[in-house]
Amino acid sequence: MLYDSVIGHRFFHLDAVTDLFFKDERVIISASFIQRGIRYSTTVPNDPNTHDDFKPMDKFQDSATSLKDVVEEDVKENPVMIYMKGVPEFPQCGFSSLAVRVLIHYNVPLSARNILENAELKSAVKAFSHWPTFPQIFIKGEFIGGSDIIMNMHQSGELK
Repeated sequence: MLYDSVIGHRFFHLDAVTDLFFKDERVIISASFIQRGIRYSTTVPNDPNTHDDFKPMDKFQDSATSLKDVVEEDVKENPVMIYMKGVPEFPQCGFSSLAVRVLIHYNVPLSARNILENAELKSAVKAFSHWPTFPQIFIKGEFIGGSDIIMNMHQSGELK
């Protein structure tokens, strides 16, 4: 069954509404929808009717490895590491997009983690670098900064 809905003053075409319920006087819809030719899915992570196999999981939750260790290992093992909103193929903010475009210009292997998927990872990265904003770029184990710093380094020729 197909539904059309207005959410937050935007019109979306919903194709598989899986749940509809009221919470704090707002309607929360769990569905997939298409906007500008891209399919998006929404989920309600704490839905009691969702089987455990389909609930979002923290990949590190059951691991003996702490997130601090994960960040340290990422930075140590990857020549260019970026913690960003989204992934290099689909950045979720303009600053992350700018940083990725600058780094890709140099045709170097780029490793990345999406901080939007894990709030604890986001906090661990902030604690590791002592820097509050994202993206955060590390080159050869050294914290460089964000998109503004990497852009200035690119323009001045420091990244060659």
